[in-house]
Amino acid sequence: MPGILGRLIGGKGRKKAARPAPFVAFHQPAPGLFRERAGAGLVRAGYHRNAIVHRSVRLVAEAAASVTWTILADGAERRDHPAEQLLRRPNPRQSGPELMEAVYGHLLLSGNAYCALLAEADAPREIHVLRPDRVSVVTGPDGWPAGYEYAVGASVTRFGVEPSGLSPILHLRLFDPLEDHYGFAPLAAAQVALEMHEAASRWNKALLDNSARPSGALVYASQGNDNLSDDQFDRLKAELETAFQGSGNAGRPILLEGGLDWKPLSLTPKDMDFLEARAGAAREIALALGVPPLLLGLPGDNTHANYAEANRAFWRTTVLPLASRTMAAMAHWLQPLFAETLRFEPDLDRIEALAAERAALWKRVGEAPFLTEEEKREALGYGRRTAPLTGTGREEA
Repeated sequence: MPGILGRLIGGKGRKKAARPAPFVAFHQPAPGLFRERAGAGLVRAGYHRNAIVHRSVRLVAEAAASVTWTILADGAERRDHPAEQLLRRPNPRQSGPELMEAVYGHLLLSGNAYCALLAEADAPREIHVLRPDRVSVVTGPDGWPAGYEYAVGASVTRFGVEPSGLSPILHLRLFDPLEDHYGFAPLAAAQVALEMHEAASRWNKALLDNSARPSGALVYASQGNDNLSDDQFDRLKAELETAFQGSGNAGRPILLEGGLDWKPLSLTPKDMDFLEARAGAAREIALALGVPPLLLGLPGDNTHANYAEANRAFWRTTVLPLASRTMAAMAHWLQPLFAETLRFEPDLDRIEALAAERAALWKRVGEAPFLTEEEKREALGYGRRTAPLTGTGREEA
């Protein structure tokens, strides 16, 4: 290295008069790491590569899929109802919680979720979840969905939609005011924060690869008009790239001769508030997905006094609204297969995070002398008591 730099500084060649004696390096803002508002690119950048997104989606999806539902047929609680059996074992490859976890995961990452129903003689047999990136809505002349196409490679399957009656496809979507047929992914609302978090992680990784030292510039303090020639400049740049760049050359000493001086240029993490910016981006991602930052162990969040309060807010504001709207759509979808009016009610007494408030509710309702036994059951979320229903679900209660 001393010999190379000595030859570069002391060598002769054509001078470039336009280059001033001291030189510095600067950069311009780079484009985003990913530009897709939704789709596979956003899923890979978020769920596959970002720990905050991955954990947040799993928290919401697994919690919502663990909710136990009570089947109410014409307002009466039914056990072993065909609809309950179908949701308990929707297909030979998946259990009920597995299928619902996939549904909630697709909703959070894509804003859309699709379920396909296989029925025989108006009797439901299996439910399968379709990948949203493979499904496209086919609109009719009136602009309403006339069918769905499911494409796997060169194979395309068309599902028609009848104006009335049972539809083979259940399309769940999150509200988007600027889209007629597709939903808006919550992850897309945090795309800027996701880019910031990933850029900060890449910056930190590059800093570690560079032996935790920021980059800088070589300043040539010339005397008079004796500047570096083009050949000297190119050879110096090539030598620095090959001998000192990358993790394999971390810590390698550099000997400066001939008026060269090293000037660090990059701002330190303290100067650019690096850690706080990264933590702020992580909190914004968690906010978009509806997860209190305290549940993810993120620093600087004082919204909730303790973990139990944050967990209760998580269930009340994120998990239960998402699960309730999904199961209401599921009941509406399956309704043509059954003579009774179906309704799914969550069994809140089995949710540990809500145990304290449920105990208080039970106490208040139980001590209300003006309520009948059936009114108390309804106030607690239970239907009328009745004998278990067997058969196809079309028998009279």
